[in-house]
Amino acid sequence: MVVGEMPEGLDFLVIGAGPGGYTAALEAAALGRSVTIVDRAGAEGVGGTCLLEGCIPSKALIETAELRSRALEFAGSALGFQAACVDMPKFQAWKNDIVTRLSKGVHGKLRSGGVNVIGGTFSFTGANRGVIEIGGDSPPQHVEFEDAVIAVGSTAVQVPSLPFDGAKVFDAAGILDLEELPQHLVVVGGGYIGMEIGTAAQKLGSLVVVVEAMDTILPGMPPSAVKHVVRRARKLGIEILTGHAAQGVGDEGIEVVGPDGASRTLPADAVLVAVGRRPATKHLGLAAAGIRVDEQGLIPVDAGFRASSHIAAVGDAVAGPALAHKAIAEAKVAARALCGQPAALVSTAIPLVVFSDPEIAVVGLDAAAAEASGMETAVLRLPFGASGRAATMESTEGAVELVVDRATNAVVGAVLVGPHVSELVGEMTLAIEMAATPDDLSFTIHPHPTLSEMVQDAAAQYVALPG
Repeated sequence: MVVGEMPEGLDFLVIGAGPGGYTAALEAAALGRSVTIVDRAGAEGVGGTCLLEGCIPSKALIETAELRSRALEFAGSALGFQAACVDMPKFQAWKNDIVTRLSKGVHGKLRSGGVNVIGGTFSFTGANRGVIEIGGDSPPQHVEFEDAVIAVGSTAVQVPSLPFDGAKVFDAAGILDLEELPQHLVVVGGGYIGMEIGTAAQKLGSLVVVVEAMDTILPGMPPSAVKHVVRRARKLGIEILTGHAAQGVGDEGIEVVGPDGASRTLPADAVLVAVGRRPATKHLGLAAAGIRVDEQGLIPVDAGFRASSHIAAVGDAVAGPALAHKAIAEAKVAARALCGQPAALVSTAIPLVVFSDPEIAVVGLDAAAAEASGMETAVLRLPFGASGRAATMESTEGAVELVVDRATNAVVGAVLVGPHVSELVGEMTLAIEMAATPDDLSFTIHPHPTLSEMVQDAAAQYVALPG
């Protein structure tokens, strides 16, 4: 510390105002701590990437696209629907109003909890010290904290040959802010972000091509689920180029190279680069705090998410899927652990959801993973064609698949593909956490006619081994 720099004393510091950050702040405040959040955007950043740029804006786009798509599918039918057009400036105003209201709601909770939100960037200068760069003419603010939670989230990975320019090449946040749909949209990256936004854009009227370097879209998802998304994408008119690499973009479009080495130029009014995200831990000065990161920039933590005795890390900054609901759960544990309470996250099931068409929701172990772990399994599968509710929705693509451990008769996993399965996976997560059996599910009365009956009916297929 430079002579003359008297650090301000802070009790409980949170770095980042996203889901992990604001949850840790509220939890610590409820436990009697005096909490300060530092976020680059200050109060305007409350909600983080998820609320402001990702989860909520993308679902607004997906929902709007689905409304238009269904109107088009029913156009000319006996129901007499007319084709719909979407006014994108009005959509943006509506979407921004939703985001603003939700962000203000979270900020209101923080304010009620006595949490102070500061705008600026934070970096560590010691094991319990740091500096906040506020910017402008304001001098750096030196602070000394009792405990801190790192909840800085992640940033979009850039492809050197496709730098984001905000004019033709965009990350997801940039695409979601467009007030005019591109006629030709090329999506580089067939992961969940690429497929969600690409599918929505196609439904809204763009001509979409998805370029994926691997041999399948949605890598890491069960093939039994991915095949439904591929089939539906092709029906919608989306071109999927697997095994292709993007080389660069020019006036004529984007050049891609296929697995045979042949190149072609795809017309592109806009390019969405969605090849992944990396933790935003690079400029935190973690070494000064005695905290190391791995080669991916992730911070190793213990069961209480502590990276050191007085510093914890949650969300995209630590290992595991980059999910808001995971960050929220981790933040509660981290805050309690730093407040001296016994706390650890022992979860056997974290649901993964892709808001594609049809939706995919996976939780626990799929059949391949269960068998690889040595389990003797039973797989209970029921197609959505068996659902009366799905039939009335004209949305029968997909299936419910439950994985059961024969030795214990417990449900250990589920792969759900179909309409609104994001709303069904919560039941399966609870079932796995509670070690429920198929009988527990099948003898639980589900309302009729609903999509949730698919879980009940699939479970009813199970026959336990004698003895």
